[in-house]
Amino acid sequence: MEVNPLSIILVKSDSKGDRLLFRYPYSVSQQFQTSVVPNRKTPYSILNNSDDVLQNAPPTVTNICFDQLYGISDDVLATLFAVKSELCNQKFELKVNDVRFVSHPTLMKVDNEDQKNASYFRINIVFALHAQASYSIVKCYYELSKRIGVALLYEERRAGYLSNEMKIMVSSIDEMAAAAQELEFGSNGNINVFDNILKDCTLAQFIKTIYHDLCTTGLLNVTMNQSVTLSFCLPQKAHQFHKKGVVVEPEAIDKCLHALKPYHGMLLLVDPSELLDCVPPSGARMLLQLIEAYNPLKSLQNMASDADLIIDHVYQLVGHLVYWAKATIIYPLCETNVYVIAPDAQLNIHSNLSDKFSTKFPGDVLFEVISDFSLPTSIGHLTTPLQHPARQGRLAQMVLWMLQHHLLMQLHTYVQFIAFYDDGEEIDYIENGTMEDKGKENGIYQAAQHGPAITKNQTVCSSLPCTSSQPLAVPTNRKHSLSEDIYPDSLTATSNTRPSSASHRSNISHSSVGQTASSTDNDESIASMEDEDKIKRLLSAFDECDRKAVMKIPAALNSEDLSLMVRLWQAGYFKGEHHLEEIMYFENLRRSQLLQLVDKFREVLIIYETEDPAIASLYTVAQ
Repeated sequence: MEVNPLSIILVKSDSKGDRLLFRYPYSVSQQFQTSVVPNRKTPYSILNNSDDVLQNAPPTVTNICFDQLYGISDDVLATLFAVKSELCNQKFELKVNDVRFVSHPTLMKVDNEDQKNASYFRINIVFALHAQASYSIVKCYYELSKRIGVALLYEERRAGYLSNEMKIMVSSIDEMAAAAQELEFGSNGNINVFDNILKDCTLAQFIKTIYHDLCTTGLLNVTMNQSVTLSFCLPQKAHQFHKKGVVVEPEAIDKCLHALKPYHGMLLLVDPSELLDCVPPSGARMLLQLIEAYNPLKSLQNMASDADLIIDHVYQLVGHLVYWAKATIIYPLCETNVYVIAPDAQLNIHSNLSDKFSTKFPGDVLFEVISDFSLPTSIGHLTTPLQHPARQGRLAQMVLWMLQHHLLMQLHTYVQFIAFYDDGEEIDYIENGTMEDKGKENGIYQAAQHGPAITKNQTVCSSLPCTSSQPLAVPTNRKHSLSEDIYPDSLTATSNTRPSSASHRSNISHSSVGQTASSTDNDESIASMEDEDKIKRLLSAFDECDRKAVMKIPAALNSEDLSLMVRLWQAGYFKGEHHLEEIMYFENLRRSQLLQLVDKFREVLIIYETEDPAIASLYTVAQ
């Protein structure tokens, strides 16, 4: 695999010369050494295919054997990586045939008793990689080389650790070289040298541990000289532990973490006891607090509140766990969540997930349970009120298990504003703010001179429950309403008319009734005018074409419905970039309110279901 290192090489350079002190692995399969002949010509070698010129054909000389470095002597490696002081403390990269070498050379200072005669030497921890390794993989190994150099520099200053380890290595090399000359061991003497170094030198054991951890899990948590702990994650390797064939790039993880919102949730992929190995001691206490409050049914905001942590610290902890492949981002589990089988779910006959599922949930078969999600299905559709609560809880546990193994994918509902309008249809405002439709039988009709417009299907629309959300704030630059200009004294006009004394007693009841009826009519008229004025101002937020499309909808005559629709439209929620859960959280709305609004304005609000792109980026299958 291109993710695994081919070799780790330790080279030092000082005034005494350049030496390759250690490399691991240092043995190559004997079968390969006896069977492979580089640049071997065959009868087909004389053929010249012009099509190959247009392709990036692999080099004819290879230095890779069974995912190990091969064919380059230790002396050549020492010469290549014994860099000058000017190249220290910066990225070093070199490509030789099909191998790419990456490192961060570090300049070391040896403090002598006489400070004026302090000496310097250069140390280089080099990682040999496949030349085809991606830029992100190369960047990760460069960062690891840099961290190892910093750790060596710290231990050298603290206890002279590196100098002591180098003396052991150089002594073993010199002793074996002298013995080889006497006994004529030949080239096999180097293998014995590194064997002896590995037995006596803790730094060599440290390098060996790094190599094996990178090739197996991609996670490092090793201690140097019982003092400095090196923690490192190679995400391209670590995330394959949960799903083979998936290469998660650090850029995809960063994209997901930048898109984290308080309404998101976290799902652990490992046992909580395995989490402390991936955090430094300084963050262990906060991580313990988060683990105690962890629940896949809770949002990050709720977990932060329960753990007594600020949300930014929770973001950092969750992001660290996601990077280390210890957790993944989900939406908190609830009955309205819609799931479908992931397109890349490993459900073939050779997969062992079925056996794991049966062990985890005795009596249930994975393929029977997951078949319920062949089409997008919510958890609520799979449960009934008559079911025992234990069965519902078991279903939730099975869904979580399938999410942990990337068998299910959650779909969210997105809303897109799309206005359809026929140019042959003419809809205009009239003088007093009502709407008029010409030439359409089912259009909007004017009910009265100053009354609101009604439609033939207004009864059907009004039978639906209306939303109870807060309406859009009305601009306050108007000092008085339109109805006040039309009826300035409507509430007192009747009371100022005094009847004659002769007819006062006999007509007192009739005048009171007429006065009350007139007042009620005026109140209704004023309310209707204020409602019309508000609707007119709300509709003015749209462009002309969009306004005409919205005016055709019966729900546009309801100021509460229209104000909520305009409020969400102006906030940018109807561009197909925000799902219902996000709108619910930031606008403090219920799902039923949003679904009713979408249904009432279905002529211009289109809904569709798809995965959250930020979360889905974590599970991109390598091509």
